[in-house]
Amino acid sequence: MELQQRIDDDIKAAMLARDKDRLNVLRAIKSALLLELTKEGGSHEVSSEAALRILQKLHKQRTEAAAIYHQQGRADLAAEEDAQAAILESFLPAQLGGDELEGVVKTVLTQVGATSMKDMGRAMKAVNEKVAGRADGSAVAAIVKKLLSGS
Repeated sequence: MELQQRIDDDIKAAMLARDKDRLNVLRAIKSALLLELTKEGGSHEVSSEAALRILQKLHKQRTEAAAIYHQQGRADLAAEEDAQAAILESFLPAQLGGDELEGVVKTVLTQVGATSMKDMGRAMKAVNEKVAGRADGSAVAAIVKKLLSGS
């Protein structure tokens, strides 16, 4: 898999550059991928969708931890988590902006014929398939809810 090769190459580069922060993040990614690879009932290969989910999960963990540290006034720990999240972002696809995401949501809502809050589940499923990995689920839900409620 190309992601695993990229991670291995980046680990070597980080080791040579003595970049401890980047090395720690890369090792965390490699560890998560290996856990996925060796889990019971696994297929001995991590699909690109599974790898994307793992990267998103790791990124979300770092951003949530940073937010908690910011709330508690621990700028030193928050800065470390923010730096790790930034490194993880380099492995994720480019995120959709607010207006661009809203345009995609509007298009999908018209395609599936969603007009009211009763259609929220169906709309969310269709939108999440369309933006797979390029938008945060809570941001998608907020836009879908706003458009379906008519406010």
